[in-house]
Amino acid sequence: MQRLAMDLRMLSRDLSVYLEHQVRVGFFGSGVGLSLIVGFSIAYACYYLSSIAKKPQLVTGGETFSRFLQDHCPVVTETYYPTVWCWESRGQTLLRPFITSKPPVQYRNELIKTADGGQISLDWFDNCNSKFYMDSVTRPTILLLPGLTGTSKESYILHMIHLSEELGYRCVVFNNRGVAGENLLTPRTYCCSNTEDLETVIHHVHSLYPSAPFLAAGVSMGGMLLLNYLGKIGPKTPLKAAATFSVGWNTFACSESLEKPLNWLLFNYYLTTCLQSSVNKHRHMFVKQIDMDHVMKAKSIREFDKRFTSVMFGYRTIDDYYTDASPNRRLKSVGIPVLCLNSVDDVFSPSHAIPIETARQNPNVALVLTSYGGHIGFLEGIWPRQSTYMDRVFKQFVQAMVEHGHELSSM
Repeated sequence: MQRLAMDLRMLSRDLSVYLEHQVRVGFFGSGVGLSLIVGFSIAYACYYLSSIAKKPQLVTGGETFSRFLQDHCPVVTETYYPTVWCWESRGQTLLRPFITSKPPVQYRNELIKTADGGQISLDWFDNCNSKFYMDSVTRPTILLLPGLTGTSKESYILHMIHLSEELGYRCVVFNNRGVAGENLLTPRTYCCSNTEDLETVIHHVHSLYPSAPFLAAGVSMGGMLLLNYLGKIGPKTPLKAAATFSVGWNTFACSESLEKPLNWLLFNYYLTTCLQSSVNKHRHMFVKQIDMDHVMKAKSIREFDKRFTSVMFGYRTIDDYYTDASPNRRLKSVGIPVLCLNSVDDVFSPSHAIPIETARQNPNVALVLTSYGGHIGFLEGIWPRQSTYMDRVFKQFVQAMVEHGHELSSM
């Protein structure tokens, strides 16, 4: 055994020396290996530049809004270069929460009461050290709406606040009922079709700072809620403008896409468990009206919505709820400038469901459609930790509306 072990060590050493010599001399030394690497790199670069890196499609309902965006928000007309080693939709979607930084933000929490006896948690970033808007009375205010199970701690929300801080703005994050650690005082949570809580928050914030420019930005479900509110209320809102990111336009199409086997495995089942965990914390509040054991057995978002959300908000069927929840139906009634960023490869929001023709009929709406970016991904650069394309769109748009929004009415 000792002799066998020695022979194996000698054979391993000789083989290592041989391979090392062949790789160094035969592969690189002859120039063949280097040529292959250079050739592959050039081919990949050509493919990336011709097929991956593209300018977004800008869809507007009129020349006025289009010219305004080209002048004051040029990022929407520039080529978007997705991260070269991660441009596929699912990769962008999965990687973004882990790779992007989480800027530190100190919040001031406020709990406000609702008409039904419930409470809503608002997280304020007052930006008291603003160099550009030292008077808090007129400091621009940005209302931020996170996604389905998101809170003020999400990295994309923190990035928006960090960018708003640079501009001198104040931010307030609308946390949906029961998700931010506050007690649920009534047997009611939230959904993207019921806008009552959002109306309460908008009225409350505007009453505190009626002289400050007031804008809103919603991400994923937060964007769906925001668009449904704007579609219902039309121009009679204190909001000056709004932006949405990775909105699901048609809830039926979103659900169908997320129930495809790979998407269910990567996204649907996980989000379902997050929803179940969120409501299970307040289980005692729902047991009289909802079969919580049945809810906890749901294996998809659709099953959860059928067993919990649609029942909670009094819909006769899940189809009735999904019809009412889809913002594409209300886009034609939006009465203030709204920019909507979507990626056409977003598995949460299939491209065929994006209401391009409806957007073309409303002069207040602009769709910015990238070829890649996934769902709330929009990663760019070699190591996309500090900023995304979505961040740049947000910053330029809110700044454009605060500083130049008056031009839209005069055009």
